Amino acid sequence: MDRAQKEKVVGELDQIFASSGVVVVAHYAGMTVAQMQDLRAKMREENGSVRVAKNKLAKIALEGKPGVKMGDLLTGMTVLAYTEDPVAAAKVCEAYAKGNDKFVILGGAMGDTILDPAGVKAVASMPSREELIAQIVSMLGAPASAIAGAIGAPASNIASILSTIEEKAAA
Repeated sequence: MDRAQKEKVVGELDQIFASSGVVVVAHYAGMTVAQMQDLRAKMREENGSVRVAKNKLAKIALEGKPGVKMGDLLTGMTVLAYTEDPVAAAKVCEAYAKGNDKFVILGGAMGDTILDPAGVKAVASMPSREELIAQIVSMLGAPASAIAGAIGAPASNIASILSTIEEKAAA
């Protein structure tokens, strides 16, 4: 790889570290090409990506970034999994690691917070952005449905009382 190619890779990695909500670092030694393609497909489903890069180039790209301490994780055969959603990459990696013992999560970074494997697992257990939005929408809608039920309840009670009175008067 010549200098221009290395500079291009460092630029791409720089963009990844700057724009990703979370970056997960894992060892992938012993994985087959099919297994790696499967991991890439699962990450694509979550609008994420998987990148294998030379550790030295990744460390250069990390210089001056908030997650610079993540460089300590970059040893051996490492792969970077990343998404803009701060939870999706961790969820995919955690699920994939459960089914493949050759994929070992080393840690990662979420902004300027460095994550160890337990931290990645904790992030993976958090609800995704879409799940949080759905929860907020349901919470916003619940009071409105309760108010509508409260407003409608007296009218139905009055109607049932009137029908009871009418039945008694007719009998």
